[in-house]
Amino acid sequence: MAAARETSGVSKKKVECFYDVVSPYSWIGFEIICRYRPIWNLDLHLRPVFLSGIMKATGNQPPAMLPKRGEYLLKDVSRMAKYCQVPINSPKDFVNTVIEKGSLLAMRFITAVDTAEPQFLESVSRELWMRIWSRDEDIVQPESILAAAKKAGLSLDKSQELLKMSTSPEIKNRLKETTDEVLKFGAFGLPCFVIQTDGQPQLFFGSDRIELLGNVLGEFPKTGLAPPTPPFPPRSPHLAPR
Repeated sequence: MAAARETSGVSKKKVECFYDVVSPYSWIGFEIICRYRPIWNLDLHLRPVFLSGIMKATGNQPPAMLPKRGEYLLKDVSRMAKYCQVPINSPKDFVNTVIEKGSLLAMRFITAVDTAEPQFLESVSRELWMRIWSRDEDIVQPESILAAAKKAGLSLDKSQELLKMSTSPEIKNRLKETTDEVLKFGAFGLPCFVIQTDGQPQLFFGSDRIELLGNVLGEFPKTGLAPPTPPFPPRSPHLAPR
């Protein structure tokens, strides 16, 4: 379908996907938009940002910090993961893994990959999600990051080079600049998706707003319901159990 549309002269539709691997909903949104990419003929730009920076700048708090909301979140993530065919298993020590350790070093590494080896951006991001949200493994120690990079197909020499690069002012500033950019679009959490309509940016928040984004892009009828469930293609073969 996508090939036929491209050859007919239909231009690609730019979508920016802002995400942080500390967020399970970011992973769900990331996988769904990647599945729609060939079907909707998207010019998809993956934009790694730092969720904690967004939360601090907007005065937001992690949903799990409210006990009842935290209880619901765990159930909701599990249901969404099953429905969307993303192999999410919540970490046993959520507070330590997600809140205390966070993702800053991982997101700096991903930003270095995006800068120097962008062809590996999708696979490295996915492998880090697999570590923290599927196998309950660390994502901030150097050996953990290198292990994810290896699974993503990067050589050890290149991974070590990127790890060193991730500590540089250039990469730290780039991650901050991209985070500031999504804040200017109106972000207060993740995932966020930005499209341009009539020369103006439109921000969509949440992994459950992608079909609405598609509607605005003209992919669904202007009236009526989205396609039958599930409204997206099967999961990527990269998400097969390991």
